[in-house]
Amino acid sequence: MNTNLSHTPAEPDHSSTARPPNIVFVFADQWRQQATGYNGDQNVQTPRLDALAAESIDFVHAISGTPVCSPYRASLMTGQHPLTHGVFLNDVPPAPGAVPIATAFANAGYDTAYVGKWHIDGHGRSSYIPPERRMGFDYWKVLECTHDYNHSPYFAGNDSTRRYWEDYDALAQTRDAMAYLRSRKPDKPFLLMLSWGPPHDPYDSAPEEFRRLYNPAKIELRPNVPDAMAEDARRWLVGYYAHCSALDHCLGSLLDCLDETGLARDTIFVFTSDHGDMLGSQGIERKQKPWDESIRVPFLLRWPGMPDWQPGSSEIFIDAPDIMPTLLGLCQLPVPATVEGRNLSTCISDGTLPPAAEAGLLSCVTPFGEWHRGRGGREYRGLRTVRYTYVRTLDGPWLLYDNLKDPYQLNNLVNDPTSAEFRLQLDQQLQQLLDDRDHEFLEGSAYISRWNYQVDATGTIPIRA
Repeated sequence: MNTNLSHTPAEPDHSSTARPPNIVFVFADQWRQQATGYNGDQNVQTPRLDALAAESIDFVHAISGTPVCSPYRASLMTGQHPLTHGVFLNDVPPAPGAVPIATAFANAGYDTAYVGKWHIDGHGRSSYIPPERRMGFDYWKVLECTHDYNHSPYFAGNDSTRRYWEDYDALAQTRDAMAYLRSRKPDKPFLLMLSWGPPHDPYDSAPEEFRRLYNPAKIELRPNVPDAMAEDARRWLVGYYAHCSALDHCLGSLLDCLDETGLARDTIFVFTSDHGDMLGSQGIERKQKPWDESIRVPFLLRWPGMPDWQPGSSEIFIDAPDIMPTLLGLCQLPVPATVEGRNLSTCISDGTLPPAAEAGLLSCVTPFGEWHRGRGGREYRGLRTVRYTYVRTLDGPWLLYDNLKDPYQLNNLVNDPTSAEFRLQLDQQLQQLLDDRDHEFLEGSAYISRWNYQVDATGTIPIRA
């Protein structure tokens, strides 16, 4: 297994430029916020990520409002909500009409690059994606979706020949991103997105040197993992944490490359994830669920060249639709009219909170895949505030947690008579947010019919190779 990500250092270029900053946006698949050293997980070894956190703004309330792969990615690329772009299931493409993030940056003179997992093409998980379906990206080394990280295919540019990343794909993809950085000229800004497949399951496929770091007998579980699931959870977490440590190694090499090429100061660097993973918490697995392990994601933003740059933590809620307008705003570039997310750049630069009450909207438009109706799946809409989680289904209120007093969400207060008045207030706040977005709360089948999606008995788009 080749884990060498080193290269001969380039001579740093410390010259200042008047051009906008570069963007390097790195995101993992299914890395929950809690599984980081800087967030207090004593099990996982993420030294480079922890060091990055100390140099960054840490968005402690970052969420994945529709916590599953394709909906997040479509919102990231368009700045729109799932009921607008139509990707509320996996394996469907976004509706036409949006100005994507790469196009917006390219229109402002940026080069654009994407490396890794895509998963919003909807024409088959291993099919070649032609230029007209790349949403404005120029440099392109991509596969729609695979979880075979040690035999991982991809397509490069306009060549429809299937190639394979060397060894563990995240290492090879990071090396490719580093080669892209070394190729840059100082007079042209760029947007580079690097999308890793891990730590998404299968959990047992990280390189051996990282799997050796973890012993299931020494894994300390979150208190909301029931005893009946403890053995499975420890086994999953050994592999999950091994993936996290492998990605931490990749992250460190990428950050070193930015330093060595002299690009770091003039580059906005973001690390985040598309959603989390329950990993046995609440006695369940994977994503789509409204509990913190599924919805909360790491989100670190570093820009050393920003005037009066001050690392620290931010109370601002940020969700996938907010990322595109916020990055454009930080670069002082226009935000397309098709964008629905919030431009939080001013809040970041001056450290203030948005004027509206802060809350993240949670939604499962229609349950599918691993969380279909036969496995407890249900439609829901909810709020995650700084302190509370409130969720309702089509049948009425479902969950209410005081996350300050009950950080592991063990005590559902939804039927507690002493919480009735406050529950009503949260329900009204949720309804106001839905009304503000013209967001109907209907059965999932109504949206499937509206978008003419063809699903199987579990409500899932059949996966095409």
